[in-house]
Amino acid sequence: MSVAIIDYGSGNLHSAAKAMERAARDSGVATAVHVTSDPELLRRAERLVLPGVGAFKDCRNGLMAVPGLWQTLQDEVTAKGKPFLGICVGMQLMASRGLEHDITEGFGWIPGEVLPIAPRDPSFKIPHMGWNTLDQQRTHPLLDGIPLGETGLHAYFVHSYHLVAARVHDVIATTEHGQSVTAMVGRDNLIGTQFHPEKSQVLGLTLLANFLRWRP
Repeated sequence: MSVAIIDYGSGNLHSAAKAMERAARDSGVATAVHVTSDPELLRRAERLVLPGVGAFKDCRNGLMAVPGLWQTLQDEVTAKGKPFLGICVGMQLMASRGLEHDITEGFGWIPGEVLPIAPRDPSFKIPHMGWNTLDQQRTHPLLDGIPLGETGLHAYFVHSYHLVAARVHDVIATTEHGQSVTAMVGRDNLIGTQFHPEKSQVLGLTLLANFLRWRP
């Protein structure tokens, strides 16, 4: 199996690649992991991962600036149905649009908007940074074998915005940070995590191993 981690100048690419390699090794799934911006390698890969760190608009513009990258990503994910994982801003880019500073169009794969977290209690600091448990909203194969809820495993978050989905069914998991915060979205062959699996220890490695085995 081959996994392409998309390099467009944003994201913890080295950490994501190392975590994917370890998840593959621990789960016994023979996997070649490539960090690349080459559209041809995206076409050859069986699974695609889009990390992202920073501002929504900067990440989108960075991806669009790489020749052939967006069109190849669109074709491979929406036309060919390859399993896709978006991480942090990589998940947010799946939305219809982002409202960080100004209005920026997203991919439109998960209808909804990326909005600022607005805690009801001002004691909750923004950005939301740290470890939280996940509240499952619906079952999904990527959560198999992961203890969830108040006594479950923790995931690592660092963000000020989250994806507010237009369709309830697209939300797989939430967490709490002075309000309900979208932690995971997905439909069909698409999955996105607001948290960083590559920094989330046992939870993250289990989720990545599930991604490698996933047959949407």
